[in-house]
Amino acid sequence: MSSNLARQFLLREDVVFLNHGSFGACPRPVFETYQNFQLELERQPVAFLGRDLTARMRAPRVALSSFLGTGPDNIVGLVNATEGLNIVAQSLDLKPGDEILTTDHEYSALEKTWAYVARRTGAQIVTVKVPMPLVSEAAFTEAVLAGMTDRTRVLFLSHITSPTALVFPIEPSIRVARERGIFSVIDGAHTPGHIPLRLDAMGVDFYAGNCHKWLMTPKGSAFLYVRPELQGMINPLVISHGWTAESKQPGARGAFGNSPFIDELEMQGTRDPAAWLTVPSALDFRRDNGWDGVAADCRMLAQDTAQRVRELTGLAALSTPEFCAPQMVSMPIPDPGIDMVEFQKLLMDRYGIEIPCFKWQDHTIVRLSVQGYNSGPQMDVLVGALADVLKL
Repeated sequence: MSSNLARQFLLREDVVFLNHGSFGACPRPVFETYQNFQLELERQPVAFLGRDLTARMRAPRVALSSFLGTGPDNIVGLVNATEGLNIVAQSLDLKPGDEILTTDHEYSALEKTWAYVARRTGAQIVTVKVPMPLVSEAAFTEAVLAGMTDRTRVLFLSHITSPTALVFPIEPSIRVARERGIFSVIDGAHTPGHIPLRLDAMGVDFYAGNCHKWLMTPKGSAFLYVRPELQGMINPLVISHGWTAESKQPGARGAFGNSPFIDELEMQGTRDPAAWLTVPSALDFRRDNGWDGVAADCRMLAQDTAQRVRELTGLAALSTPEFCAPQMVSMPIPDPGIDMVEFQKLLMDRYGIEIPCFKWQDHTIVRLSVQGYNSGPQMDVLVGALADVLKL
């Protein structure tokens, strides 16, 4: 990648930052737009958070919905994907004996979300084991479908997994769920800006994704998509100014003239919406910098580095390249003999490398993210550090 791209980000030059997947990193032009919105808010907060806010909040929905293959009335701006998935999980009318079907690759915060919902409703969580290494769509789909019963009410899947950085081929499972009257709820935290996404064509019921990861907005920007026929099911986690007593009646509008789905979730009182408002700026940055080409270069660098690490460790990949997230790869390494929190800190303190290191099932993993600001020499630092620390 061009060093010019690195200069367009605010990351510290003394850190080899290989952890875009956790919280993202925002380009300078987008961050400047963000700060300009915040300044405007502080200069006239009543106008910004009051009479002008409804119109302001629509612009990101219009821009993002086109990018996601849906309409602006089917998505709503939130703080993060976990919030969106909590809204869905706590809106579903689950009862004792109902089953929530999921996999053994899910993000821990959402595992806790469904555990909370199960405790409150009496529903049961059914976890299927995904065949590893992941080498075929059929193997994944067969594993998921084998877990479906006549009691399954919810299918909850990650699109791109957090611990294993895999792209799950979720579309066939979503189609079967739809045919069987099972709600499909998808965690797309790592998806927007990472892989192409056409929500309407996918046929999914509920989908939440972050904009502050691979779309590169500032932190605290995400969306929730709900299929139009199901929007009336959704309830806000917090009742605020957007709610009305008539919201569940046919043809009802929200308190600010949008649908209840949008107004009840967007109009949540005093919060800083500046990160969400930068979505059009982030999309412009991608276009102006030819980001499809940048992403392709990142994928090549990520796969090349993962191959180097495999040659170093002798450990197999978690999947074939087809199912590996384009710009993020979880690389198995030998057990270093120390706690993984300490191992991660060691890489940071000794080599200036910021990268997540953790245990997942019987694997010890270093998860590499490659974004446009990264470079080949940084990968050399990582491979050399792993060889040194692991004595390989």
